[in-house]
Amino acid sequence: MSRIPPEFALDKQQVRRAFSRAAESYDEAAVLQREVGERLSLRLDYIRLQPDVILDLGAGSGLVTELLLRRFRKATLLAVDFSEPMLKRAKRRGSWRRRPRAVCADALRLPIADEAVDLVFSNLMLQWCRPLEPYLAEVRRVLARGGLFLFSTFGPDTLKELRQAWRAVDGAAHAHEFIDMHDIGDMLLNCGFSEPVVNMEMFTLTYPDVIRLMRDLKAVGATNAAVTRARGLTGTGGLEAVAAAYEPLRGEDGRLPLSYEVIYGAAWAPDAPAPSMMPDNMKRVFSA
Repeated sequence: MSRIPPEFALDKQQVRRAFSRAAESYDEAAVLQREVGERLSLRLDYIRLQPDVILDLGAGSGLVTELLLRRFRKATLLAVDFSEPMLKRAKRRGSWRRRPRAVCADALRLPIADEAVDLVFSNLMLQWCRPLEPYLAEVRRVLARGGLFLFSTFGPDTLKELRQAWRAVDGAAHAHEFIDMHDIGDMLLNCGFSEPVVNMEMFTLTYPDVIRLMRDLKAVGATNAAVTRARGLTGTGGLEAVAAAYEPLRGEDGRLPLSYEVIYGAAWAPDAPAPSMMPDNMKRVFSA
């Protein structure tokens, strides 16, 4: 596997800290995340699948977990995230009769036995996984033969306006890069998935000013975690410069746009066993 380019590399601890801090504000601010999760779940309407065990990978506060609990009323649902504050909210989803099993774990080292899950559902989490291929291999490992991996993630045109504005101010990385959907399709095949299908949809959120825009990103934990990011606080002068650079992009409605390229993907686990791509010491067995 080739070394990940610096502009794609992320600081995992920074990602965890950002999402943990955002746990209280996430549900209110996650308008896009909720919408994409609902659209992704609608794809299950066209798939004949009655899973016994479902993994909500990167469950966050459990917005999608709630949808899956309602859709699959007899399935065991595992809500996995690496942020404890997020999981505290996720494990309260459902009702007293039936709640998800909340598991705090790194998606690269899932505490789940081989071929133990029938459906892996991951909404807007994979963009935080670098390099991506080992994470896909771990999903393939836990997915049962004939099981489905359904996911959404962000593509290269995400945050393009914000990136453009920052480039006009300095040369530092203020937003990390995103992987092209065709590369993701190739990675799925390399990891032993069959029949991968990926497509994309553009969303545009609008804001009255740059401060509101950045507050919204922070509220959902989407802060800059690139390893090449500038350290330290951005001063008032820097924010004013970014606001000035962003201003020519203001639309006819008087608001600033922020684009998101959302990639949707589906891939199946074939009847053959998963290829061995992970060291034995990275595999765990889930215990209830």
